Amino acid sequence: MKDPYNIALLDHLTTFLTPKRVQLIRDKVAQRTRYITVALEDIYQSHNVSAVVRSCECFGVQDIHIIENRYAYELSPNVAMGSSKWVNLHPYNQEGSNTQACLDYLKGKGYQIVAATPHIEGYTPEKLPLGQPVSLWFGTEKEGLSGIVMDQADMYLSIPMVGFTESLNLSVSAAISLYTLTSRLRSTSCLWQLSENEMFTLLLDWMRASVRKVDIIETAFHRSYHLED
Repeated sequence: MKDPYNIALLDHLTTFLTPKRVQLIRDKVAQRTRYITVALEDIYQSHNVSAVVRSCECFGVQDIHIIENRYAYELSPNVAMGSSKWVNLHPYNQEGSNTQACLDYLKGKGYQIVAATPHIEGYTPEKLPLGQPVSLWFGTEKEGLSGIVMDQADMYLSIPMVGFTESLNLSVSAAISLYTLTSRLRSTSCLWQLSENEMFTLLLDWMRASVRKVDIIETAFHRSYHLED
């Protein structure tokens, strides 16, 4: 939250980084978006989840929703390459229908549900409408998305194949879709950037993630700040 304490804390943390690093972080925050988000339903292979997380980070997509009805999410560090440090992961792993919980949440936030599937002829990434925020849904490797998602989807997304193979690997499909959609989004008049408060919150989070021994530094700052009061 953008209050006087957090503003002062942010300014303090920047003194532990080079001006070049601070500017780099600010530039990356300005390119972040929540207009497009990703939902991963019951992905079995941890390297696939990690690869999608990495693609989201590379293309500026801040939120990834991870649904764990049957399979628990595990990070593959050699695949993710530190990308999870810069994005927000939202797990759904409670009793009941985690898929429905995620659907309800995203619908409540105004997202269209876009199911990625090779089995239904839908929009290509080049043609998918971007008039309102979209959530891209990808399902488990062999079975694809559940019937719950397919029945409630507003649109379907597919990448045309001209070879004999029916479909691409899940993480490759996600990367192609994200690259195309985020590139298109940035050329539109859509309000795709984060709000001022969201940018500030993310900037503070990333500064914390970038400063070594930040817990010690922040504790000392907290004491001195309140002593001055």
